[in-house]
Amino acid sequence: MAVFEGTFTQTEPLRFAVVIGRFNDLVTGKLLEGCQDCLKRHGVDPNPQGNQVDYVWVPGSFEVPLVARQLALSHRYDAVICLGAVIRGQTPHFDYVSAEVSKGIAAASFQTGVPVIFGILTVDTMQQALERAGIKGNHGWDYALNALEMASLMRQLRSNLAEPYSRNSQALPASFQSASIGNLTAESEELG
Repeated sequence: MAVFEGTFTQTEPLRFAVVIGRFNDLVTGKLLEGCQDCLKRHGVDPNPQGNQVDYVWVPGSFEVPLVARQLALSHRYDAVICLGAVIRGQTPHFDYVSAEVSKGIAAASFQTGVPVIFGILTVDTMQQALERAGIKGNHGWDYALNALEMASLMRQLRSNLAEPYSRNSQALPASFQSASIGNLTAESEELG
């Protein structure tokens, strides 16, 4: 048996997309700074003109999952980082937005097989949001670290799980023996 665990090294080949909700940009801008700092300190070039990180701004957190799913479906990225801030008000709006954003981000990851990192702050007050975006610590850093680890882990899993099929095609059913793992991957991507 084996143990698989993501690492924070060998980041040169990794590509990321960051989706940022513009609403509450005082908070999301700080989360983005923390995210970029973490990526840079781990060897990723966060420059938008570079070739490792693309940035997409959307109106608010509610729009983040749709764009994150589209980016993940492109299979150009090893992980998609979602940044946003939903702050409770005096109406039930907070509950609806928080629930749908959570479900949407999870669905994007499940449907595409690409790690989609939940970096949406859901807090009661602006003070709580600011504390999590730089005053007491910056969760943007944590979200980037999660993306690095998951991107690395998924590369390991894809590499190691595909290996037995290429080494041991006799173990496959007869209908699959003539198909290569590359063809199976391409077919599953077309279906997904």
